[in-house]
Amino acid sequence: MNSTNLFNLTGKTALVTGCNRGIGKAMAEALAEAGADIIGISSSLPATESEIQKSITSLGRKFYPYQVDLGSRESLYAFIKQVKEDHPVIDILVNNAGIILRQPTAEHSDEYWDQVLNVNLDAPFILSRELGKEMVARGYGKIIFTASLLTFQGGINVPGYTASKSAIGGLVKALANEWAGKGVNVNAIAPGYINTDNTEALRNDPVRSKSILDRIPAGRWGLPEDFKGPALFLASDASNYVNGTTLTVDGGWMGR
Repeated sequence: MNSTNLFNLTGKTALVTGCNRGIGKAMAEALAEAGADIIGISSSLPATESEIQKSITSLGRKFYPYQVDLGSRESLYAFIKQVKEDHPVIDILVNNAGIILRQPTAEHSDEYWDQVLNVNLDAPFILSRELGKEMVARGYGKIIFTASLLTFQGGINVPGYTASKSAIGGLVKALANEWAGKGVNVNAIAPGYINTDNTEALRNDPVRSKSILDRIPAGRWGLPEDFKGPALFLASDASNYVNGTTLTVDGGWMGR
């Protein structure tokens, strides 16, 4: 196969959670630019046509929006039932949606813990299991998780988030061990410090922001657009022999 064709997603359908803004929006756009139609999931998708929908359809691709509360099992299972009826074949699953709630561990409430784990770990596992079993039956599929630098490190004041993202690193390996030989690639992308809503508090803290920037060899905060290439690679045939890997996109942070 010609190397440029390795990245061609024409005829594929990708489901992207957390697609309304930031990294998820950029990844959805990248897959659409390569030819995929997009099933977009977000709790914040507006009732009217969204910016992400306009972006995807302007590329000549189809966009199917679903507003889903991933923190609710009832909402999640209702969505899975509906999306399987609407789209019998989903080739690519991008588990990107996530939340972060900051509170020192001594005050970190059960409610904070449960909210974060429900969205960041339980929902991606359930989606991967329910859509992954169909991929296994067809002998083809790509599953991409959004991990974090806190898949590898501890963080400060975010014990629930760290626990969820550390677990994602293990889950990626577990699913890859079972499904790599069945035509389904399971991998993750670990963002570094990126200019998104999740890092607004850090960017607005001059002390923390400076300490972070001083450690990033690239010398800047990352941008959502930095994830277009990695997402396309892991969603395409270019990554057919890549399994159970967490790819850091961090400006060199982990290398430091």
